Amino acid sequence: MKVCERFLKYVKINSQSDERSGTHPSSKGQFDMAECLVKELKELGARDARVDEKCYVYASVPASPGMEDEDKIGLIAHMDTAPAFNGSGVNPRLIENYDGEDIVLNADLNIVMRTEVFPELTNYKGQTLAVTDGTTLLGADDKAGVAEIMTALERIIKENIEHPAIRVAFTPDEEIGEGADHFDVDGFDADYAYTVDGGALGELEYENFNAAGATVTVNGSCIHPGEGKNRMKNAVLMAMEFNSMLPPAEVPAHTEGYEGFYHVTDIEGSEEKTVMRYIIRDHDRESFEDRKTALQRIAGYLNAKYGEDTVALELKDSYYNMKEKIISRMDIVERARKAFLDNGVEPKVQPIRGGTDGARLSYMGLPCPNLSTGGHNFHGKFEYIPIESMEKMVDVLTALVMG
Repeated sequence: MKVCERFLKYVKINSQSDERSGTHPSSKGQFDMAECLVKELKELGARDARVDEKCYVYASVPASPGMEDEDKIGLIAHMDTAPAFNGSGVNPRLIENYDGEDIVLNADLNIVMRTEVFPELTNYKGQTLAVTDGTTLLGADDKAGVAEIMTALERIIKENIEHPAIRVAFTPDEEIGEGADHFDVDGFDADYAYTVDGGALGELEYENFNAAGATVTVNGSCIHPGEGKNRMKNAVLMAMEFNSMLPPAEVPAHTEGYEGFYHVTDIEGSEEKTVMRYIIRDHDRESFEDRKTALQRIAGYLNAKYGEDTVALELKDSYYNMKEKIISRMDIVERARKAFLDNGVEPKVQPIRGGTDGARLSYMGLPCPNLSTGGHNFHGKFEYIPIESMEKMVDVLTALVMG
């Protein structure tokens, strides 16, 4: 099966994760995706293809004769799609021989992907693009990675390409920061691995953000506004005051590269109680800790101003910069760089402005750099991926395993 066929099949399975479900996995649709993959893995001839009770898919391919003593290589991608935008009823469309102009995703809703906003589109003139219909995300993050791994695996097995032992895993709930929570590193039994979960073709990453989540609960006192003088404590206004005390330029819209940020993801509530949720990101560990301290100081200031227990702050670290664990295994980064170059792709070594399962897995004893999938504009209606980039990634993964 071609990588495009697999991808279009996978994105139609609704496997969107749900950060508020409290279950593992966080959605039933991820089991639907997992069962589809296990069936395919068995048909391909992979060994030990299975899905466990937490919705982790594992499989292996034994080493070719004479290569049993080489390091065992893992390939990993996640099955869930982001909860940030509608992921139900994905209806992908292929644009063949793209003309380099604006793309009308949905004429009825006047949803247009414009090159002035997304100038990198013009790099793909003449290629075939998979796009959305404007009402959902596409799911290339990370079903492109899943499709690329599966297609490379099919090629390696069918063409009897010589390789060391291969370990494959597909994880649930990466998008809500729980992709490595129940990963069986010992059972996976790889010496190192690669997540295939990056963006534009050629991305090669072994640095990522240190990451935390923050929940800010503001407790007010609601009273009829006609009698509110010196009595009302409006939680909505106090929540707005909390946010206004953060540096206005240190948000995703104004940062890039190694620059960290605060990002409020949602806010809900009323005069009586308002809850805001943030993510905190920074590549530098010291700056990361400073950001958390800044939130604590703001909460303390507002509690001193409006009364004890007005603001409750809950902080939870999500993952740390994998560079600390990869730096002693730069040989695996070089292996990936060589695989790109051998297939005519210039590797772009850069920090991840986000995270992958590989960040946490690296701290769990499995060094795990991240590779591109070829996709762009993840998590929204303007998501797209060139099919040629996916095909090239199949070549890269095949070369990566061969060494």
